[in-house]
Amino acid sequence: MSCAGAAAAPSLWRLRLVARRPLSACGGRVAARAHSSGMTLDNVNRAALDRIIRVDHAGEYGANRIYAGQMAVLGRTSVGPVIQKMWDQEKDHLKKFNELMVAFRVRPTVLMPFWNVVGFALGAGTALLGKEGAMACTVAVEESIAHHYNNQIRTLMEEDPEKYQELLQVIKKFRDEELEHHDLGLEHDAESAPAYVVLKSVIQAGCSAAIYLSERL
Repeated sequence: MSCAGAAAAPSLWRLRLVARRPLSACGGRVAARAHSSGMTLDNVNRAALDRIIRVDHAGEYGANRIYAGQMAVLGRTSVGPVIQKMWDQEKDHLKKFNELMVAFRVRPTVLMPFWNVVGFALGAGTALLGKEGAMACTVAVEESIAHHYNNQIRTLMEEDPEKYQELLQVIKKFRDEELEHHDLGLEHDAESAPAYVVLKSVIQAGCSAAIYLSERL
């Protein structure tokens, strides 16, 4: 994952070129089909699937805690509804990965208590810098997540796109929504945050470390 904005921007636009496939209205039905038709406990690469679901669950949990921290500080300001809308989508993402963890018997990362505290602190801390600080955090995190999801899409496409079709649909949908959050952050003055480039780079370095650890622990 790149932390440099100039290098990341073209990649973000390339991400949008991947065709979207519709999901069922009910996330649970998607999980059931994935488990019964293409993906089963017996025919998947368990090591790869465990890493993907574990780290994505941790990432969506961390994103929820970041938005919770932002709302604690900025919830009653003019930007509160924008943050709440993004948080509501992250809640849906987390719910879906909770379902996938049960369906495929994946254990959560042991670092969940740590991400609980760090995520909230990051959200609240950047929000204390003002709306611009919160949005800079959103841009940094969502850009990192989008690149991470894109890496997973490539991995699953190389492994077996038919077998992992349902999981690919989920990841692509969530990736597109993370990119929407990224764009909302830019529209709401993220780049006006104090020391924006430095702040963004530090947050993205933290995201890379979180991804690395959550895949393995």
